[in-house]
Amino acid sequence: MSSIFTKIINGEISSYKVAEDTDFFAFLDINPNTKGHTLVVPKKEIDKIFDLEEESYLALMRFSRKVALAIEKSIECKRVGISVIGLEVPHVHVHLIPLNRMKDASFSSKVNFTPQEFKEIAEKIAANF
Repeated sequence: MSSIFTKIINGEISSYKVAEDTDFFAFLDINPNTKGHTLVVPKKEIDKIFDLEEESYLALMRFSRKVALAIEKSIECKRVGISVIGLEVPHVHVHLIPLNRMKDASFSSKVNFTPQEFKEIAEKIAANF
């Protein structure tokens, strides 16, 4: 059975896409810690990050870096943090989280946006990618 991320990549579930290439897909987290919280996933469905082939792992990090730089240009923050937990969805995913304080890295505080706000945030990051 396909993961929710595979369904997003395939367009079966809508998302707020930020960036895409042949191997990776980046989209806004719909339950974000902060404005601009983005998920980066490989298009190939693999459960655990360290199960990726080394070249795929390195390519994921290169792509994530490009997305993080676009986030920094788009969202006011002190830095973009990176987190890989992977317990929620059995599909490798990197969290890129705009940070202004340590609490922003905690997954216990969430912020809400309207669909229009999500769309505007995604478009701004995409324009800087």
